[in-house]
Amino acid sequence: MKKNANENLKNKYLLIGLSVFCVLLIGLSFMNSDSVAPVKQITGYLVTPVQKGINSFGSWLSGLTDNFEDAETLREENASLKEQVATLTEENSLLVQEHEELERLRELYDLDEQYSSYEKVGANIIAKESGNWFNIFTIDKGSNDGIEVDMNVIADGGLVGIVTEVGTNWATVRAIIDDESNVSAMVSNTSDQCVIAGDLTLIDEGSLELSRLTDTENAVHVGDKVVTSYISEKYLPGILIGYISELNNDSNNLTKSGYVTPVVDFRHLQEVLVILELKDYTPSASSESESSTEDESQMEDESETETESETDPGSGTE
Repeated sequence: MKKNANENLKNKYLLIGLSVFCVLLIGLSFMNSDSVAPVKQITGYLVTPVQKGINSFGSWLSGLTDNFEDAETLREENASLKEQVATLTEENSLLVQEHEELERLRELYDLDEQYSSYEKVGANIIAKESGNWFNIFTIDKGSNDGIEVDMNVIADGGLVGIVTEVGTNWATVRAIIDDESNVSAMVSNTSDQCVIAGDLTLIDEGSLELSRLTDTENAVHVGDKVVTSYISEKYLPGILIGYISELNNDSNNLTKSGYVTPVVDFRHLQEVLVILELKDYTPSASSESESSTEDESQMEDESETETESETDPGSGTE
């Protein structure tokens, strides 16, 4: 208790002393400047370092505040720049896609001009069978757009395949690379006939199989153009298939076989053109005669079989 009382008394004395000192300073300020000059010098000598320290501290605080404000501004600018980068990246991606689509549409337009004698309709591929190749796929156009079974499909400057099934707003296409595909073809500059067969194993090597080429004058060479034949039952004539990449003599020395590099990229198809015209195929007289002979022969064989069944009591259906 006594110690606390002494401390309070000291604080009072200190406060009184400071008050008296302040009053003296105020009084001196009203006195003649010459008489108080020494006092002012002493006061300036004592107060100036304190003022400098206070000013430096204030400047430091002000700089620190500015740094915080600058950092916050930089963070906001950084976030804004990130948003701009993301937006520009998305726009650039869209522009690249649009450019690629424009290039594909230009190629389709050029192809349309190349086969201008045929009426065509463009279609997008909307589905395909599993695997790397577009051997069986579905397009977004159908009977409502005039598409029918056996219509030819083209893209990338050449033959893609043929329509095998049609719905009101869709159609299925079998490409010439499919294992079940066979196309009657011919060499463009010689009109020598051949057959182009699909093979998904060969297409992995970028080739189609060429067989039964009748090149009696040895006029066909590697690099020659192969197109659809005018004797084809379903394919319109003159549509480009590809170029001969290899040619060999068959063991019968009458025909040749080899490989053709297709012009169509069957791995990256997206859009196609469907030719709205069916092949007007009329079997030749020889074909009809051969067919009639085969039917008569078949009827004779069946008649003989029935006669044998009647005379042989042991024969019958299990």
